[in-house]
Amino acid sequence: MSTSQANPGQPGPSQSHVGSLPYIVAATFFMEYLDTTIIATALPQMAHDFGVGPNELSLGMTAYMLTLAVFIPISGWIADRLGSRTVFASAIVVFTLASILCGISGSVGEFTAARILQGMGGAMMVPVGRLIVVRNTGKDQLMKAISTITWPAIVAPVVGPSIGGFITTYASWHWIFLMNVPFGLAALTAVLLVVRNERGASKRPLDLVGFFLSGAALTSLLYGTELASHMESNIAVALGFVLGGIVLGAIAYRHAKGSAHPLLDFSTLKVPTFSVTIITGSATRIGIEAVPYLLPLLFQIGFGLSAFHSGLLLLASALGNLGMKMFTTRVLQRYGFRRVSVTNAVIAGLMVSACGLLTPDSPLAWTLITVFVYGLARSMQFSTLATLAYADIGDARKSSASTLWSVAQQMTIGMGIAFGALALRVAAYFRGDASVVGAAGGAHFTLSDFHWAFVMAGVLILLSVQGYRGMARDAGDNIGGGMRAPSRTR
Repeated sequence: MSTSQANPGQPGPSQSHVGSLPYIVAATFFMEYLDTTIIATALPQMAHDFGVGPNELSLGMTAYMLTLAVFIPISGWIADRLGSRTVFASAIVVFTLASILCGISGSVGEFTAARILQGMGGAMMVPVGRLIVVRNTGKDQLMKAISTITWPAIVAPVVGPSIGGFITTYASWHWIFLMNVPFGLAALTAVLLVVRNERGASKRPLDLVGFFLSGAALTSLLYGTELASHMESNIAVALGFVLGGIVLGAIAYRHAKGSAHPLLDFSTLKVPTFSVTIITGSATRIGIEAVPYLLPLLFQIGFGLSAFHSGLLLLASALGNLGMKMFTTRVLQRYGFRRVSVTNAVIAGLMVSACGLLTPDSPLAWTLITVFVYGLARSMQFSTLATLAYADIGDARKSSASTLWSVAQQMTIGMGIAFGALALRVAAYFRGDASVVGAAGGAHFTLSDFHWAFVMAGVLILLSVQGYRGMARDAGDNIGGGMRAPSRTR
């Protein structure tokens, strides 16, 4: 992979503008991540307006997710060819226009087409935005910059359902999409004023075979995980798609290893600090990402709460996520990446397991504390992984590393939901409810089922601890991790 360069004659951004880049990118990330999760609570109202059942509208959500899977791998190549500012600004325009089309849709077909267009914008926006920040941030500021652009991915999945429920209840579902317009226009203006149009120093040919293989693999994987998350679906069919995705992924990996210009450059996995964030980090993220799926079900099915009251309890997790952001950099500077990764993964695993011990009779304070501490651990681990990923990545590999990281992140979000759904089904099956195996919507989950589902997610996180223990003790020290001098922890 070649190094990047700005357009000839184009002035570079001032230091203050460089400092504002993470905030601009974070704003666009929040818009994209929020839009992924906020729609769920609006489905009944949308289905009523379209004259269809809520299940038929899931096609729009699935289409969005699969479009992301297809186009994320090509984002780095397009940014190197056309320039990062051109692609990022165009992605914001496409995403904003698609949001308008979603908001004025009058049928399932129109909505699905608009969501596909929105997915194309989102697929370019997130990896290219991350690439812009990484390329324009020095090693001494990288930890703070990555922490800034990481918070949307941490907070949006938690607050999305609550915001969606509020908008749907007191306004209408149209505003879920139309509110993106002012944010999109503001972000576009900032990008055009601040971001340089950096390109790759050499023009790589497009790896069409890799594009089709990676797209097919990710589509099959994510569609399979999407099916698994629906309790009325046939679990054997869902697992068949997941298995097919794994096989196609193995073929794509083998192709990339033998290609001179692979679309997905897996050679970045030879960098230990990047490899641990992709391989070990994916296992951790799957376990952690199962919780936003399981907790609302626990509160609504196990506790008998309304969707609104369930959302209020989940806000404790959002407060934990946001609260931790104030301390992430200082904690990493004080204790280092290896110690924080190991310790926090243990805490996260234990807190996820503890969520399964909650019952309707649990004191409200204890429920809120458990969910809050889970939010703290979630935020700390995600920020640690996102920052460590680029600690030892040189300029020549930043584009390919950003693309691979975005692919892994998108995949683990879907797989976390699927893991939670599968864990529930496994628990119910061993309890004696065989209906969870087939396409029978009559499965009834008990508190015991949720207990074991949370334990399985917690165990997965705890098993990943060994991977972090294998890291070098000075991992990430070059970007400020483990600096103990008080004057350097500001």
